[in-house]
Amino acid sequence: MRLVVQRVRRAAVTVDGREIASIGPGAVILLGVARGDTTFDAAFLARKVAQLRIFDDRDGRLNASIHDAGGEFLVVSQFTLYGDCRKGTRPSYVEAAPADEAAALYREFIGRLRELGYVVREGEFRKRMLVEIHNDGPVTLILESRGRTRP
Repeated sequence: MRLVVQRVRRAAVTVDGREIASIGPGAVILLGVARGDTTFDAAFLARKVAQLRIFDDRDGRLNASIHDAGGEFLVVSQFTLYGDCRKGTRPSYVEAAPADEAAALYREFIGRLRELGYVVREGEFRKRMLVEIHNDGPVTLILESRGRTRP
């Protein structure tokens, strides 16, 4: 799995002209699922992102977690994170998981964050979305589950 995590002041998702989710301060997570990813990947990244210290502490240093900051998560599926642009000008998505597999792991990831006690809003899987992101900092990180040891 691959995540792009952005610290935000606010964010919202609109589908078919209707806002379906929004958050105030917190983090937007753009989530891509690769072929071969498992529930271990979802659990690993949920724990990792929940513990990231990307919010300002009292001294203005990036030393506080989303829990410390009282923030929320907005999770949006994004298969294009596995777009391969090494050849030609049209990305190849062969590394991206099939939609059914990706949907299950997307739900698993969100469920794991909720089990950890976080407020999680979400986009709509397999829909064209307008994602409004007010990146704070800007602070943007990329996390991957590949190359780590199994929990």
